[in-house]
Amino acid sequence: MQVSTNSEQQKTTAGPFAGRGMVLWLLAICMTLYLIGPLVYFLFVLSWPSVPSTLSDPDAIQALITSATSATIATLFMALFGVPLGYVLARFSFPGKSLVSVAIYLPLVFPPVISGIILLILFGPYGLIGEPLTSLGWEVDDTLAGIVLAQVFVAAPFVIVSARSAFSSIDPRLEQVAATLGYNRWSLFWRVSLPLARGGIIAGLMLAWMRALGEFGATVVLAYHPYTIPVFTFVQLSGSNGVASVLPLALFSLGLSMIVIGAIVIVQRSTGKSMVI
Repeated sequence: MQVSTNSEQQKTTAGPFAGRGMVLWLLAICMTLYLIGPLVYFLFVLSWPSVPSTLSDPDAIQALITSATSATIATLFMALFGVPLGYVLARFSFPGKSLVSVAIYLPLVFPPVISGIILLILFGPYGLIGEPLTSLGWEVDDTLAGIVLAQVFVAAPFVIVSARSAFSSIDPRLEQVAATLGYNRWSLFWRVSLPLARGGIIAGLMLAWMRALGEFGATVVLAYHPYTIPVFTFVQLSGSNGVASVLPLALFSLGLSMIVIGAIVIVQRSTGKSMVI
């Protein structure tokens, strides 16, 4: 019996390339190369001398300001409304909870342009909400508000799902103990659960901010103007200069993405939890 156990342990602890493990490694390496290869090649074909002039273009700077401003406002809205929704889904059972859970994921699987069309028929000048606002002089389409609405719709799932996962990982008994000390539900959320879940929530907010900054499909339908970085990049790509003119903008987006992902990793390591990456 002991011999059999040792034999099983030897099989389990065998090297990663033993037996058919080589096949798994080859498949994994192929996928990794496919994901990393285009990024590495991009760095080689990029005309580095053109980067400063492209990124200092006033139109590019204005698009960057618009993207950063709208993404930040959208993230604040997602934090204000999305984090409480994640807590409710993690801690309460109610009729229609499964439907709400499904609805949260829909913006992730919708084609972005379809998301923009759905928002347009609601918030556009002839939409259910947009028409009354337009009559009051508050047009949503082709404004910063329209950009924020599009960004919130496509990026909110990152906040809600991360918050729900973070709150679910907290032992409910901690809240029960706090409740015996006289904490009401809001105090439990604000003073107990939220601090404990902050790592996952911050990571989700960072991802949502980056997703909002890079949002194109819904934005271009609902609010083509003012240009965000993705829309400005599309306009430049469609112009006479072609691909070469937008490579510096792609470099900027790549660098910013790496910074955000690095920040997320640092936050999660500091809290000892890995809920997003």
